[in-house]
Amino acid sequence: MNKRRNAISEQFVPHMISMLESPAFRVLSRAAHMVLARIEIEHMHHGGHENGHLPVTYDDFVIYGIHRHAIAPAIRELEALGFIEITQRGRAGNREFHTPSKYRLTYRNAKGETGDGTHEWRWVESLEQAHQIAKRARDASDQTNVSIVRKSQTASNGKSKSPMTKNAPLQCRKPSPRRPRSQWRKTSLRTQ
Repeated sequence: MNKRRNAISEQFVPHMISMLESPAFRVLSRAAHMVLARIEIEHMHHGGHENGHLPVTYDDFVIYGIHRHAIAPAIRELEALGFIEITQRGRAGNREFHTPSKYRLTYRNAKGETGDGTHEWRWVESLEQAHQIAKRARDASDQTNVSIVRKSQTASNGKSKSPMTKNAPLQCRKPSPRRPRSQWRKTSLRTQ
């Protein structure tokens, strides 16, 4: 029995060297790496055939070890940097009204598509640009602001048109500052 020495006995997701060395991959936060790994696990559970229809719930991310408050910023970061696409937005709710978001890994081929993926992460050209995109995505108040950054990133010919120049306006809304609760209590007691 002559067995190959480099045979892999389980499902796996290959990563290209160009992706691992890319500025976009190098600036990913720990939470983003973990979210990406959990989506890859879902891809492997589906035998690598359901990319674009990979359902992952918040509970799946939490069970994997990601803090619940870190999930949304990490997903926004991954989408803005071009590693994932949310193909169907999920919604919270009770039982029959609850649906998970569905994801597509951009560096793997999708069901019914030819080629090895769309590789949007290649549009990020420098570490500085990658840092700015990731920070803006993490700081965005919701997912729609991330899509604004992503759409302005691409031109009609697929080349990068970066909004991340020094004079570019901030395109992601930040949450409005709120007063601490203790100040509100002191103020409300004085007015009574």
